[in-house]
Amino acid sequence: MSEEAADAAPERRARTGGVQSIERAFTVLEVMADLGGVAGLSRLSEASGLPLPTIHRVVRTLVDIGYLRQEPSRQYALGPRLIRLGESSARMLNIWARPHLVRLVDELGESANLAMLDGDQMVYVAQAPSRHSMRMFTEVGRRVLPHCTAVGKAILAEMPADQVKELLDRTGMPRFTPQTITEQDAFFTALERIAEQGYAIDESEQEMGVRCVALTVPGAPARLALSLSGPAVRMTEDLVERAVPLMRQAGASLARDLA
Repeated sequence: MSEEAADAAPERRARTGGVQSIERAFTVLEVMADLGGVAGLSRLSEASGLPLPTIHRVVRTLVDIGYLRQEPSRQYALGPRLIRLGESSARMLNIWARPHLVRLVDELGESANLAMLDGDQMVYVAQAPSRHSMRMFTEVGRRVLPHCTAVGKAILAEMPADQVKELLDRTGMPRFTPQTITEQDAFFTALERIAEQGYAIDESEQEMGVRCVALTVPGAPARLALSLSGPAVRMTEDLVERAVPLMRQAGASLARDLA
């Protein structure tokens, strides 16, 4: 090896190590979010595939800089410094998504939404309201449980069954209307049907008189779902059949914008 190459080798190793450390830190944060925001070291190691000593080093660093915190239970939780990043990213998602949502409203007439799985809840990050005087309006920032919404069911249908069960065990399955699915066996049967057809329907499961159709945004950097919602009397089967391909196009276009 030449003297110049020998001098450059440590720099290359340091740079590679630094990038790997950043990648591992974000892996831990993403896995922690997938696990509901709280987990122990062993669970993080199992879910991420990283060795336990590596997890310990990464977690201690993230605790030191405020992106994780240790709970009295000795488990670790997402830290408060992530709030500012989350708020900024949510604003950017709103900006990127809005043109796609507006086009759906123009073509289909009902309110269009974008929601994200954040921990154990769905949070609405963007909306374009219908122009009908009677319309569905979901406030940006609103949080709902996934088991009773089309956006939540669309996302859960693409997740591993063990993760879905863990989420449902944490949140429970409270009843909001007579239509809400509250039994896990029935819910997993519904998820199988959703996975086969490629979209989810909320049949007044979160709010009476409201019908929604939703599908996921493919290849997005987070678990995102688009939905179209309106009064059940207007959200007919014909409208759903017309909406699904247009929503798929919108989801693919949004995914390209986010890539």
